[in-house]
Amino acid sequence: MSTESVEHNAAAGEPSEATVLQTLLRGLEVFEAIAERNGTATAKSLARQLGLKQSTCYHLLRTLRAGDYIVRLPGGQFDIGPHGAALAKNVSARTGPAPDISAILTRLHNKTRETAYVCGWFHGTILRQQVLSGLHALTVKNLDVGYVGNLHARASCQAVLAYLPESQVRTMFSGVELTPLTPNTISNYEALVIELAAVRRRGYALDLEAFEPDICCVAAPFFDAAGAPAGSFTVSVPVSRFGQIRNTLATEVREAGVLATNLLRTGRLTLEPVPSQIPPRAVTRLVTDGTTT
Repeated sequence: MSTESVEHNAAAGEPSEATVLQTLLRGLEVFEAIAERNGTATAKSLARQLGLKQSTCYHLLRTLRAGDYIVRLPGGQFDIGPHGAALAKNVSARTGPAPDISAILTRLHNKTRETAYVCGWFHGTILRQQVLSGLHALTVKNLDVGYVGNLHARASCQAVLAYLPESQVRTMFSGVELTPLTPNTISNYEALVIELAAVRRRGYALDLEAFEPDICCVAAPFFDAAGAPAGSFTVSVPVSRFGQIRNTLATEVREAGVLATNLLRTGRLTLEPVPSQIPPRAVTRLVTDGTTT
């Protein structure tokens, strides 16, 4: 549908929720690709990456430059401009972790020296809020901040889902296909429920090459003052090293979860030993809601 026809329908009082401005979507895709390339994106590489005609790509780039969302560098590459940076700052302020939660993530990262990240709630879904890369580079798709997909396959999400009321989890996955990303991915709801019960017994969640081949993850939840799961801390490592350090990683992510839970309950960041079980108030809430513990 052309832009003109969209404007006509709106003027006639006939806006349609199915109306999509493809040009706007393509512009946002270009903007996102430039952000990901850290100042190395060229018009030709963007057109090739996004499957655009070069003339279309140049037009979108000119439009983004006119709004100061991007800038053209001396060598012909493109990078984020002043308005783009301001947008990123505002988005980060709304979706990123609180400073003390970020400090706990930094502690986890420094202790493990592995890729670590924190997730939290945003508009009803579990969003990856911050990622710190480890000494050993990982090749993982969708490890970006802001990722919210495939809740069933991610340890970071299972660590949170395990402590929600079962009725809420059922609603979240009702009619949703559990996509098998790898041969190890849980692909039906009944199996997911069984795994969430295992997470509660252990006190942490495991991703054994379920989200990405050759990558394993350990994640532990943290809880708010009311005992509800507020987010999770996760460490990701190559499968080749996972067996040797699994127990250590489980201890470290659980410690991070306890620190964050105490912070949200008391307002103070203090260092305490890792308890043998999840916080009692979280257990009480689960039993009250009828969820298996």
